[in-house]
Amino acid sequence: MMRTNSWIPTVFNDLFYNDLMPKVNQTAPAINVKESDKAYTVELAAPGMKKEDFNVHIDDEGNLVVKLESKQDHKEEDKNTRYLRREFSYTKFEQTLILPDDVKKDAISAKVENGVLTVELPKVVEEKVKLSRKIDIA
Repeated sequence: MMRTNSWIPTVFNDLFYNDLMPKVNQTAPAINVKESDKAYTVELAAPGMKKEDFNVHIDDEGNLVVKLESKQDHKEEDKNTRYLRREFSYTKFEQTLILPDDVKKDAISAKVENGVLTVELPKVVEEKVKLSRKIDIA
């Protein structure tokens, strides 16, 4: 069921709400978390976003905070036309991830490539204590 506004004729609703012009996606970006022997990797899908749109940091409680904010305002000035409908693009997202105890927090790195933010969380390398040893006989 489509809701119409009395100030925008149905013709304009049909023009703007179709498969050729999809509505703005209201869902959060998809996040993948992988684990290897040496690190955890967090991947966040954010097509069209740039490095400047992200803020990645560790908060006071030691959690990883990923923020995404992007605003696009397409202004076209033309004295002979007036807006019947004008849409702005604004994206804001924040996710807090509780880090495992074995993450080396001072070595975390992040990069954006092909619309994917990748955060590398290296693990603390624990040296294994050798249990084998020679026992002297007295």
